[in-house]
Amino acid sequence: MQLIIEAAWKDRSLLEQEETQKVIHSVISQLDNGTLRVAEPTETGWKVNEWVKKGVVLYFPIQKMETFEAGPLEFHDKIPLKKGYKEKGIRVVPHAVARHGAYISKGVIMMPSFVNIGAYVDQGTMVDTWTTVGSCAQIGKNVHLSGGVGIGGVLEPLQAAPVIIEDNVFLGSRSIVVEGVRVGKEAVLGANVVLTASTKVIDVTDSEPVETKGYIPPRSVVIPGSYTKRFPAGDYQVPCALIIGKRKESTNKKTSLNQALREHNVAV
Repeated sequence: MQLIIEAAWKDRSLLEQEETQKVIHSVISQLDNGTLRVAEPTETGWKVNEWVKKGVVLYFPIQKMETFEAGPLEFHDKIPLKKGYKEKGIRVVPHAVARHGAYISKGVIMMPSFVNIGAYVDQGTMVDTWTTVGSCAQIGKNVHLSGGVGIGGVLEPLQAAPVIIEDNVFLGSRSIVVEGVRVGKEAVLGANVVLTASTKVIDVTDSEPVETKGYIPPRSVVIPGSYTKRFPAGDYQVPCALIIGKRKESTNKKTSLNQALREHNVAV
């Protein structure tokens, strides 16, 4: 499959061939049932399957626009909606929407939200109200995506790594994670934390700050912050993320955001 996808990526005229179209549809079906992933955990970290992302992109030009209905609702799109929630053991509250090609595991709860093609949402995760899980994003087990959380996609630009949220992470309301940022296991993000590839992540738990970008270590408790940056027009505050401590072993993995923050004497 990879060879055929790579060939079609270089020569789009191959998209007219039946064999190529069958392979692309097979990639999307395997993404939908979870046997294929855009990114997968390994013993040394995460492996991104670039050719699978290319398969997702090539799915769009071979699909035709059509009108389809879900009860009284009407849609006009190239990609059908995901089906078979009852058999898959997924709770879906109106008006939650997931596209075909997104894998959603048993025990997931989808409040009114949106999960895009290529995404992977693992077992026991809560996708809360008005949350968006972008294309090809990887969400671990027992994650809580609170109301209004924005998880970025990767189709534009294609070369970007997918956002990865590992197991047992709690993302506070209106937090945003984009541009391939990875959040380690059991981390807690406070409300309104914004993480991009260029966002400074500053660990302030020791006597000297430690700066990183693009990654939140496991069990970190993170809140929004700012630092002063000089511009030609003067000094202004620029957003950053502050690691203020570690999630304690005594804190249950299902803990509320407020409880985790109270342990560090922070009210958000």
